[in-house]
Amino acid sequence: MTDSQNIMKTDVLQAAATAHGKKSGTGFKQIAWQVAKQVLLLVFAVIMLYPILWMIASSLRGQNDIFKNMGLLVTQPVWSNYAKGWHALSYPFSRYFINSFVIVILAIIGNILTCSLTAYAFARLNFSFRNLMFGFMLLMLMVPIHVIVIPQYIIWNSLGMINTIVPLVLPKFLAMDGFFVFLFYQFIRGIPRDLDEAAKIDGAGHLRIFFQVLLPLMKPAIGTTAVFTFMWTWNDFFSQLIYLTKPQYYTVPIALRTFIDAQSQSSYGPMFAMSVLSIIPLFLVFCFGQRYLVEGIATTGGK
Repeated sequence: MTDSQNIMKTDVLQAAATAHGKKSGTGFKQIAWQVAKQVLLLVFAVIMLYPILWMIASSLRGQNDIFKNMGLLVTQPVWSNYAKGWHALSYPFSRYFINSFVIVILAIIGNILTCSLTAYAFARLNFSFRNLMFGFMLLMLMVPIHVIVIPQYIIWNSLGMINTIVPLVLPKFLAMDGFFVFLFYQFIRGIPRDLDEAAKIDGAGHLRIFFQVLLPLMKPAIGTTAVFTFMWTWNDFFSQLIYLTKPQYYTVPIALRTFIDAQSQSSYGPMFAMSVLSIIPLFLVFCFGQRYLVEGIATTGGK
């Protein structure tokens, strides 16, 4: 082998070694960055979840240890807080869960049915003042609830509907939630009108087109509406506090507030225990409905 060949071989080996070193260094930096990013995200997740984790831990502590210990470790769990909290008020806590579930289920049915029908009318039908009415509906989204709560209460009180679920449920069956109307409206606009025309050729009317053609295609929007309605209605304290004043009609948020009033601030452990139980339905609904929630928001915004 000549000297020139030896020199060329040495240069190739050095270049390969240098490239391998650079590649190894780059790979090490990428791994280190990924590890650091995951650790940082984990720290932020713990910080954000700390109030919930502390509430769960406090539900298993004695009354005197709740505010003395801000940590998350429970050495001697007090499981009796859950039994005391379940029977601490005028009725078993199952009564308040049933009241909340009844209102939530009716609100979901009302929002899905009427808001989708209203959105279909705005998106597919041609009638007088359609654009004006749609703009007025969007304008109502900007009106705070505190502006109309007193007139609404006067109306429901004059109708004798206080201490009933009617003021909380009936507006849902009148398409009063403009946000969901707009959500369905945007989704329907993304569905080709060719489907409507094909159904009309087969003799289908508007109701048949809506229920048999469009509604099965709106599963992402329906799932999004169901999840949002469940969360907002389940956590609604203000409206339920106004219209439900008798203990037998209390919902979960009002019952949790009653712990402090009725027990003179001496039942934090049972209150935290019932608070833990109250967030379980929200957690389950969000876990099972997360796919529909993300898909519905993505497709509605993209189209």
